[in-house]
Amino acid sequence: MRNISAQAITDTVARLCIEANTRLPQDVQAALDKARQEEPWPLAKNTLDLLWSNLSAAREKDLPICQDTGMACVFVELGTDVHIDGSFEAAIHEGVRRGYTDGYLRKSIVADPLRRGNTGDNTPAAITVHLVDGDGCTITVAPKGFGSENMSRIQMLKPADGVEGFRKFVLETVQLAGSNPCPPIVLGIGVGGSFDKVAYLAKKALLRPLDVPNPDPYYAGLERELLTAINELGIGPQGFGGQTTCLGLAIEQMPTHVAGLPVAVNVSCHVTRRASAEL
Repeated sequence: MRNISAQAITDTVARLCIEANTRLPQDVQAALDKARQEEPWPLAKNTLDLLWSNLSAAREKDLPICQDTGMACVFVELGTDVHIDGSFEAAIHEGVRRGYTDGYLRKSIVADPLRRGNTGDNTPAAITVHLVDGDGCTITVAPKGFGSENMSRIQMLKPADGVEGFRKFVLETVQLAGSNPCPPIVLGIGVGGSFDKVAYLAKKALLRPLDVPNPDPYYAGLERELLTAINELGIGPQGFGGQTTCLGLAIEQMPTHVAGLPVAVNVSCHVTRRASAEL
C-alpha cells in the first residue's frame, strides 16, 4: 500500500489548473498550426493566424488562453493500492480553489443552477474517478468553457437508426452549433452505454490526443470520415467559412442495451485544454 498525502493532491491540482489554462496541449497546437498552414480561404487563414498569435501571447505572458477559464473537470486514475492520507475530494476542491485564485483565473461556477450566486473560487470541481490496478495516481485537469459546452447534445437513437443515424446526429450537432462554439472545434463523441454513461464517454473522448486514433479500426475509420464531412460543411474559423471547422475528434464506445443506441457529442472550441501529472 502506498500513501499519498492530501496536500500533494492539492498542490498538483492547483498547478495543473494554471498550466491547463495557459498552455494548449501539444497535439492541439500542432493541429491548429497545420490548419493555418493549409487553410486556402484568406479570411479563415487570417482568423487562424490571430488565434495562433493569441496562443503565443498567453504562453509568453502566462495569461489564460481564453477569458472563459471554464469549469474545472478533474479526472483521476487512482490505483487500488493507494491510500489517501486525508480527504481526497476536499483536497481536489482546495487545489482548484488555490489554482484559480493564485493564477488569477476567472471564477465561473455558481452555487445553484437556478438560484445562481457565484461561489467565488471556481469550486466545486467536477470530479471523475476511475479505479485502476497498482499504486499509481494520475490526475488530469481539463477546464471546460461553456460557450462550446452549451452546444453539446445527447440523443437516445433507436438501434434501427444505425451508423447512418449516428453520423447524421453528429453532423446535425455541428450545423446547429454553427459559429457559437468559436470554431475550429474539437469533438468528443460517445456512443453506447446508457443515458448517463454516454455523456461521460463524450467528455472522456476529449482527453484523447488528436493524433491518437481509436484503437478499433472500425471507429478509427468513422473518426476520419466524420472529420472530413464536418470540414466540408464550410462553417470555418469563427464561422467565416473555409475548410477548417473541426481540428479533430475522438469517439469512445461501450456496450449498450439491445433496445438502445445512445449518442452524445461534447463540443469544445480550439482551446481544448488538459494538463496531467502522475503522483
